[in-house]
Amino acid sequence: MASVLQEAGLGTLLLDLLTPEEEADRANVFDIPVLAQRITAAEAWVHRQPQSMSSPVGFFGASTGAGAALWAAAEPGARVGAVVSRGGRPDLADQRLGTVEAPTLLVVGSDDAEVLEQNRGVQAGLRCENRLEVVDGATHLFEEPGALEQVARLARDWFLRHLGPASAASRYGT
Repeated sequence: MASVLQEAGLGTLLLDLLTPEEEADRANVFDIPVLAQRITAAEAWVHRQPQSMSSPVGFFGASTGAGAALWAAAEPGARVGAVVSRGGRPDLADQRLGTVEAPTLLVVGSDDAEVLEQNRGVQAGLRCENRLEVVDGATHLFEEPGALEQVARLARDWFLRHLGPASAASRYGT
């Protein structure tokens, strides 16, 4: 994923949202407010760096990370220009979906029936620009040949559309 985004000129930052000790307790994977707080802290850190102070930021989350990304995007004052959820559980941000303003792309495999249905419900609750893309023949982890590459292209195109110079200028008043 990162290489496709980087080749398009987008910077990337990979985060482990839990420490190894925290990962030992499966319940922590579903502590969406804590995970979102860590994403928000990372976004604030990016905007404190001299080379990226005015750069637009996009969130990419997979599985429960998608719920955390949407929760973080709904934080008051969040400066996120776009969100991409891959095979995610954006339903875990249920309480905040209606307040997400960042354009949101939901990507789900066609053979991941339960998550596909959850994402359709999430899409109905979003009030921001959004789109649901279904990758034909893909399961939850997108392990099928070409599936992850398709997700990477969809994410790249979404981020370029919403994080480009014109989008950033209109969103942040620069």
